[in-house]
Amino acid sequence: MTHFADRLQQAIQAKGAATCAGIDPRADWIPAECYDRAFSQHGRTPAGVIAAVRDFCIEILEIVAPFVPAVKPQAAFFEALGVGGWDAFAAICAKARELGLLVIADVKRGDIGSTAEAYAQSLFGTSEVQGVKLASCGADAATVNPYLGADGVVPFIDRARLNGAGIYVLARTSNPGSAEFQQLELQQGGALVDEVARKIDAWGSESVGDCGYSDVGAVVGATHVDAARHLRRLMPRTPFLVPGWGAQGGAADAVRACFDDKGAGALVNSSRGVMHAYATGPLKDHGQTHWREAVEKAARQFHEEIRLLASR
Repeated sequence: MTHFADRLQQAIQAKGAATCAGIDPRADWIPAECYDRAFSQHGRTPAGVIAAVRDFCIEILEIVAPFVPAVKPQAAFFEALGVGGWDAFAAICAKARELGLLVIADVKRGDIGSTAEAYAQSLFGTSEVQGVKLASCGADAATVNPYLGADGVVPFIDRARLNGAGIYVLARTSNPGSAEFQQLELQQGGALVDEVARKIDAWGSESVGDCGYSDVGAVVGATHVDAARHLRRLMPRTPFLVPGWGAQGGAADAVRACFDDKGAGALVNSSRGVMHAYATGPLKDHGQTHWREAVEKAARQFHEEIRLLASR
């Protein structure tokens, strides 16, 4: 079974850029044609809404597949659809795998004991009940919240490794309020995020791929250049998942600091800046009439920007 970090590196090399498309379907931004088509088949019902979101996301995957090695479906937008939303999430994961894309399930799970194990089972591999095999969403990686300590992280690591997958632990996130806890100064010196980084590095040291990176990654936002440089020093063998490019104001210098000196070790995510490019940002003039063209243009531009940035 190929190590997660090696599979990721191979996928990045194949596509030519360390890019990840976030699949965050904002229901109010989905083109009207998707709803019209779904309602004509299912009526103006919850099933119709779910079908519209699912089919729109599948089209997005087909458009961005030539430009990204990975996608990051955000579970919250699917769970918000109510009963049937997780089925749509699983369908998106399956379609991404069919297109040869790695799937990072953005679920930010964090719990302990049997609950953590159950969450992990929903993400990686298969489980069995009374001789019946149950499929997970088949993710290649997932985001994990470390607030509960090792008890809330290790079950995800163990389950992921059994299935050749990986995890990304929240470290320094890109939201404005992240410093409230992450940058708290500790009595012994340094900040809380430094201790989290050292734990991430230690967890990852147990499984390092041929590419020199581990299967335990860190989420490091693209909005804090000094923090990115500092955390790269603390976690030299940790793959970074870098959110915040585009819509959240991610800066080029901060993103470049997440890569190593060879231009490896990071995967940069853009969500609404790509999949909703026709509704927000510099390409919004395309509007819903030309939404496919806007998404493709945004994905192509994102690919080129990150390719050039990593090579600096």
